[in-house]
Amino acid sequence: MNLPRETAVAVIGGGIVGLCAALELAREGQEVVLLDDSARLSGTVANAGSLHVQMQSRFIRMYPDQVPGLERSLPLYVAATHRWAELARELGADIELKQSGGLMVAENEDAYEFLARKCERERRLGLNVSMLRRSDLDRIAPYLGPAVIGAEFCAEEGKLNPLLANAAVRRAALAAGATILPECRVNRLEPGWTLHTPRGPIRAGRVLLATGAGTGALLAPLGLYVPTVAEPLHMNVTEATAPLIGHLVQHAERMITLKQLSAGQVVVGGGWPACLDARGHPTVEAASLIGNLRLAQHIVPSLSRLRLIRTWAGVNTTADGQCILGEAPGHRGLFLAVPGDAGYTLGPLVARLAVSALLDRRDAEFNITDFSSARFTRTTAPSPA
Repeated sequence: MNLPRETAVAVIGGGIVGLCAALELAREGQEVVLLDDSARLSGTVANAGSLHVQMQSRFIRMYPDQVPGLERSLPLYVAATHRWAELARELGADIELKQSGGLMVAENEDAYEFLARKCERERRLGLNVSMLRRSDLDRIAPYLGPAVIGAEFCAEEGKLNPLLANAAVRRAALAAGATILPECRVNRLEPGWTLHTPRGPIRAGRVLLATGAGTGALLAPLGLYVPTVAEPLHMNVTEATAPLIGHLVQHAERMITLKQLSAGQVVVGGGWPACLDARGHPTVEAASLIGNLRLAQHIVPSLSRLRLIRTWAGVNTTADGQCILGEAPGHRGLFLAVPGDAGYTLGPLVARLAVSALLDRRDAEFNITDFSSARFTRTTAPSPA
């Protein structure tokens, strides 16, 4: 498809946020063009469809200074799971969405007590969470190995198939009238707004950045500091097996997530590192492959009989653990849509909130002021070397 000369709204980024934003804008009757630098239009494929709600125990221990921001964000995660359920109904497609709950498991009393304190705080903040001892887990999750002594259960958590979901949203956006341009990288933004691409410039009345880790680089020439960082992560998936793991499983202290797709494959992730090659593409590290699978078998011993059928790496976006939303300070018509921690979970909700801001509407449920990029100032930017 030829690059149009101009559009009312340009969405940059073809991951779940950009696709959902393009869909919502098209449904609102807006002329919208989505531009993405890849051919697959599936974002960075770092997430394999986990729907996270509860705070990550490891993150709390490692970054206690960011806990207030995480707690302030908790209502977003609950609302995000509801938005996924709505979106699945709107799409009329099977995206294998299941909200059967999530377990954050503990292997010792110290970890269990830490989870219990977290659970109590989350319950006061409105989450549907509870603590389970081993006898409780034996009833609902007999697949867990003997090392697990207990867990925190979060009823809102779940899983979906991101390949099916992204494809369904893309089809719906096209059907609603959005123009989608893959392999069309935006190299520079010129206030006005002109988007400079290898295929030529395109003018836009308003711009929505759904570019994840690339957001900071696009904003820097405009004098805006937003510290988005690309975090390459590792993923594995096994051959199919009979129904085994009914929940989203995480660990209180170690990097692991486990979930089983409807077709029977078990997806193993949880933050093991990958690396970026010379072109900036994420690539697999053997140590992460081995470590990730070894830990998975430790938590769910019966996984040891399954064969690995695929491994891959993707890019997660990190900043300060919170969403970055709304109009860029001092740059009228430029809007940001960067999810916080667990970006795929938040994707459709973040898209809705960003589109509301772009259309100058106040969201009925959330005031996004706290998530403005204005919280990042020049004084926090790194000094030149």
